[in-house]
Amino acid sequence: PYNRVPVLVERDLVLYESNIINEYIDDRFPHPQLMPADPVLRARARLFLYRFENELFCHVDTLEKGNAKTVDKARQIIRDNLTVIAPVFTKQKYMLGEEFSMLDVAIAPLLWRLEHYGVDLPKQAAPLSKYAERLFSRPAFIDAMTPSEKVMRK
Repeated sequence: PYNRVPVLVERDLVLYESNIINEYIDDRFPHPQLMPADPVLRARARLFLYRFENELFCHVDTLEKGNAKTVDKARQIIRDNLTVIAPVFTKQKYMLGEEFSMLDVAIAPLLWRLEHYGVDLPKQAAPLSKYAERLFSRPAFIDAMTPSEKVMRK
């Protein structure tokens, strides 16, 4: 209805808004669970998803359709926001610790496309780059790629 993706169509169900789709998938296919079972951690995860949407993902449309000035600004904002979270990965494997979660699922496509969008991370974001490589090497991530993306990865 808003002319945006993603959209999930399953039988008579049509869902839009990535966070709603993610929660539906987690409810529909509960093993492995991607949202924490603990209500406090679940609320924190939802807050992170909200922040990703408002501080990172909202700039993707500008990267794809903006003019040179707005694209450069969007690249800078994304680079700076990712650099701020990079130190987390010196102490933990995934966003919420040692367990792969919905947060990792949500941020992986953006990390995969950083080079495509011309977002160059500074050296202090090296832990984030290593984290991204962990995500990209997961069999489920590789299986979700289109054939052309698999060729690009090699």
